[in-house]
Amino acid sequence: MNGTPHGASTPHPHAVIVVGSGPTGLLLAGDLATAGVPVTVLEKRPHRISNLSRAFVLHARTLEQLDARGLADELEAVGRRLDRLRLYERLTLALDTLPSRFNHLLVIPQYEVEKALERRAVEAGARFRHETEVIGLAQDADGVTVEARTATGATETLHAAYVVGADGMRSVVRSAVGLPFPGRSVIRSVVLADVRLAEEPETLLTVDAVGDAFAFLAPFGDGYHRVIGWDRSRDVPEDEPLGLDEVREITRLALGRDFGMHDARWLSRFHSDERQAPSYRVGRVFLAGDAAHVHTPAGGQGMNTGLQDAANLSWKLAQVIHGHADDVLLDTYHAERHPVGRTVLRSSGGIVRLAMAKSLWLRALRAVGASFLNVVGPARRRALGQVTGIGYRYPAPRGAHRLTGRRVPDVPLADGRRLYEALRGGRFVLITPPDAYDDQGGARKDRLAVEHWADDRRRALLVRPDGYVAWAADTADPAAIEGALAAHVG
Repeated sequence: MNGTPHGASTPHPHAVIVVGSGPTGLLLAGDLATAGVPVTVLEKRPHRISNLSRAFVLHARTLEQLDARGLADELEAVGRRLDRLRLYERLTLALDTLPSRFNHLLVIPQYEVEKALERRAVEAGARFRHETEVIGLAQDADGVTVEARTATGATETLHAAYVVGADGMRSVVRSAVGLPFPGRSVIRSVVLADVRLAEEPETLLTVDAVGDAFAFLAPFGDGYHRVIGWDRSRDVPEDEPLGLDEVREITRLALGRDFGMHDARWLSRFHSDERQAPSYRVGRVFLAGDAAHVHTPAGGQGMNTGLQDAANLSWKLAQVIHGHADDVLLDTYHAERHPVGRTVLRSSGGIVRLAMAKSLWLRALRAVGASFLNVVGPARRRALGQVTGIGYRYPAPRGAHRLTGRRVPDVPLADGRRLYEALRGGRFVLITPPDAYDDQGGARKDRLAVEHWADDRRRALLVRPDGYVAWAADTADPAAIEGALAAHVG
């Protein structure tokens, strides 16, 4: 990288082009528009929110990120809370022990999340171009040129300072920059159905594996349930027609009954891959969400990981585009998020492999592991931290304070608000004792909020817009604070 900041006077009419309007692209576009960055979203699909949903779960860390955008409470009102997550027959993770305001899992269809994120992005000023398909791009030191095909079949050229590919597993952006997508198919011939049930399941999320069969049930909230099933003994091509009888049979094998499923509105076969791009940045082009990593649906971490990718990248792009940070800040996106993506691949894959364990020794290992996690507190907390996202921390520079890179809980502030309320608007938040630092942001007030502890602690804490510690000190020295603000806020 050339190390030169790109100022707000960029000649590009689209400072950032986001390709793809799934949850990842929508959160990113909303953040950038809120920060005053001109952003355009290109989406090849028509402008239509489908009632067909891929994901169903929001975890605690994602809900915290949505809280920092003023969206969590409305989504909580739509979804249904679950305070226990069962992974195997002997392992149940108690989510109500999480050190978070959101000490539960929220069962909510992906399309409800997309509706809220799209509304926010539109209100903030993001521009959307539907039925516009990216067919190629090229970049140089000054920007990125995007070639797109419109609904009429005409081609046009758009220019941007940066491009973010949030266009899914078959990402055109990833292919255009020459990045491979190494990995493999883990589960083949998975069946999927959206059905009505004559019998309501006893639990909000129903999941189990018996012998060669696995099945998962989750409610949409509109009278339909999503059923995902897999019979290891039945490996058929994905284009083979799927009937409801086959879904019923797999469900009975795995769950003991089919709950009287009927009136399917969608039937499909698919396969589940484990893949990750080797780099999330190539020059001025970035990858996020499924364009950067895909994995099995176990643990419900897919949409959550993509949303947190977007939360990590958005504020960094805004800082650089507005000239408040050097371009090298953008390299930290890959450095921080690629290890998280790799861990999610391993953990979700491990859950599936152990759930479908066939050999006696693997089943014994699963039983021992489940008993260990149920009994040993630190191991259970680590597993909860990985699945819910609250346990991840980002690498810190040598010599940094021990809190640097850690997630900050939703602490109360002196004015009666919470930290994640203060984070709304995409600003840094500096928290100090009341008598330590009274400059309410000064020239930085457009990107810095100065707050005070609600208690008597003496620490100074600079919180990044994504809710992680940028800098900390055990004593609030004004000169050290000013130095930290200059280094991080600009």
